[in-house]
Amino acid sequence: MNIPEPDAHLAPTDEPQLRDLFSFGAGGQTFAVFAEEVEGTADAKYVAALPHAPPAVLGILSVRGRMLTALDPVALLTGERLTWPAEVPCVIALRGDEQLALAAESFGSTITIFDTDIEAITDTGEDTRAVAGILRYGGSEIRILSVPRLFAAAFQRTERRRRRF
Repeated sequence: MNIPEPDAHLAPTDEPQLRDLFSFGAGGQTFAVFAEEVEGTADAKYVAALPHAPPAVLGILSVRGRMLTALDPVALLTGERLTWPAEVPCVIALRGDEQLALAAESFGSTITIFDTDIEAITDTGEDTRAVAGILRYGGSEIRILSVPRLFAAAFQRTERRRRRF
């Protein structure tokens, strides 16, 4: 007698799913992105600054032969860029068509959590545009960045009007 195996796509969706987060630090804050969105990491990469770039854009750097746009995670939230050295200490290369990377002062660890542990963002202000949720873990607050929204958050921030000559 053949017993059909249950289809994976028919599994109940009410059960919490395990998710892996890759954590990192910048500006005294802890950030994370979902591990499946990380292409790789690199230490000590030089950044070529871009003229007239928004505050969240540090410049261009090369990781494993790919040219990536390096973003400042603190500036994504506050609009104020950290003072980064020419050689960024840690870089997280992200997957996706935008070819983005996140600058970091230190790498954290990979954290396995249930997706229900992530608190939804209730504030819809500009400073939360790039945040997918918040995780309280090990006595600290970790902001989980939404990789699909990083490009829009970095480049579409409203700026004060400046006089052009």
